[in-house]
Amino acid sequence: MHNFYKSYKSLFVTFFLFILLTNCSESTTSADLVLLNGKIISVDSNNSIYEAIAIRSDTIMALGSNELIKKFIGDSTKTIDLKNATIIPGFIDSHAHLIGTGQSLMNLDLSTAKNWDEVVLMVAQTASKLKNGEWIIGRGWHQEKWNAAPRENIEGFPLHKELSEATPDNPVLLSHASGHAIFANAYAMNLANISNDTKDPDGGTIIRDEEGNPIGVFSEEAAGIIYKKYNESLSQKTKQELDQSLKHSIKLTNDECIKNGITTFHDAGISFKELNILREMIDSNQIDIRLYEMLGENYEMLKDSLRKYQVVGYGKNHLTVRSIKIYMDGALGSRGAWFLEPYTDMPEHYGLNTTPISEIKSIVKLAAENDFQVCTHAIGDRGNREILNIYENEQNNYSTGYNFRWRIEHAQHLNPADIERFSQLGVIASMQGIHCTSDAPFVEKRLGKDRAENGAYVWQSLIKSGAIICNGTDSPVESINPLQNYYATVTRKTKDGNYFYENQKMTRIEALRSYTINGAYAAFEENIKGSLEVGKLADITVLSKDILTIPDDEILNTEVLYTIIGGKICYAK
Repeated sequence: MHNFYKSYKSLFVTFFLFILLTNCSESTTSADLVLLNGKIISVDSNNSIYEAIAIRSDTIMALGSNELIKKFIGDSTKTIDLKNATIIPGFIDSHAHLIGTGQSLMNLDLSTAKNWDEVVLMVAQTASKLKNGEWIIGRGWHQEKWNAAPRENIEGFPLHKELSEATPDNPVLLSHASGHAIFANAYAMNLANISNDTKDPDGGTIIRDEEGNPIGVFSEEAAGIIYKKYNESLSQKTKQELDQSLKHSIKLTNDECIKNGITTFHDAGISFKELNILREMIDSNQIDIRLYEMLGENYEMLKDSLRKYQVVGYGKNHLTVRSIKIYMDGALGSRGAWFLEPYTDMPEHYGLNTTPISEIKSIVKLAAENDFQVCTHAIGDRGNREILNIYENEQNNYSTGYNFRWRIEHAQHLNPADIERFSQLGVIASMQGIHCTSDAPFVEKRLGKDRAENGAYVWQSLIKSGAIICNGTDSPVESINPLQNYYATVTRKTKDGNYFYENQKMTRIEALRSYTINGAYAAFEENIKGSLEVGKLADITVLSKDILTIPDDEILNTEVLYTIIGGKICYAK
């Protein structure tokens, strides 16, 4: 039946083009936009290459040679000579954070700090510009990526003394680059009544020195203790002020996406309140990119409101809400990822289960009953095994062929015995190429060589087993730049010039598919986007170079020339 449908569709498209070219008036055959003299990498099932493309309204009208496509040029057609530039389907970032990315552009960026001293200096300079009592919010520090360890440290994390002395009059909250830990100064900890007697919450850890004193680092769910006080300070602002700040962060992310050739953005966790604001922005045409939203609420919130928020293709295919985000464990950098065996550099520690298994099971069951996709954050091998088990147990309640397309977000460290289960269960591995090369310098330190080689970012092992991998950046954890991410995916080359088990790197076309059609598939949208084919949405990224053929290092020098979404030029360099 499927092959018959494909043949029927092909015949229909051919017949449709014939009718357009021979029997209709110019008003119905002329395109709104024509791109000529390019190399069009369609990413269709045959990886077809074309010279030119015609677009009418928001849809691809025709692909072919320059000679063929010129027939669609009418008096009102906008025509662009690409001068041998490369066209690909618009990048689909399959895992990133919409509001977090915008907020990272609004707050203190610590990702460039080379060591703890620079972090302290940057925060102190910010404090000098603020009134006493105002919060300092920053993000991006990572103790494993500094050029020197702090003079005093616990498990590699600095103690708060220097930061507290530099900021005596302002509470400070600095998010780890991974988003899975925070650093607070004495002012913030005093506001939260943190003491030696404060207990670790479920799914979280307060890092302490040998005498039991909190050093300022709050991992996973423990960060909520400090965030609670910060959120109380926000309650002093008006609803209008809070809404405007939220809208500003969303707009900043939108603008960053179109500059980087991203046309669709899978947002890994949004609240009902934030979703209402986002919908308002889409209604007023303030959003260019297409958004696939994962609801980030707990079970109690979801069970009463899930159906209310479900929507597919809202606002001319700019908003779809049909998935749920769950956290199984934490991150490797902060030792929150949950493992079957202990960390090599902390033999008594296995990581953390951040959401109770009972709640995860309840959410997964709720999702299945309401035809929602589940997207579960799992980084460690135990975290991955636990969620695969939960998925399998729930799927067994349904008939064979039910189209779950449930996902594991990150799937960074797998036990070899679980690799084939992704394909067997139809679970999509939503992975981020840039995490591999960014984390590589400390992976072996955390896990040892054997686990690193056989289970860390095993893209080829997953692909060969038949699993689908979609790609993304996890922004603001990493840069939203898709070309840097693509480079990491096809080279696995670190900043110091080393290669991290390069036998697992993707081929150029595998990487491009992971960033386009696979991302569309992971959102049930492969019939309308992800490849350049007649009848699909005209979501297009134009690049200065052919990323399928140029030498590796030239990928990083490739520029986005145009970003086109639904036939509209949203960005032109």
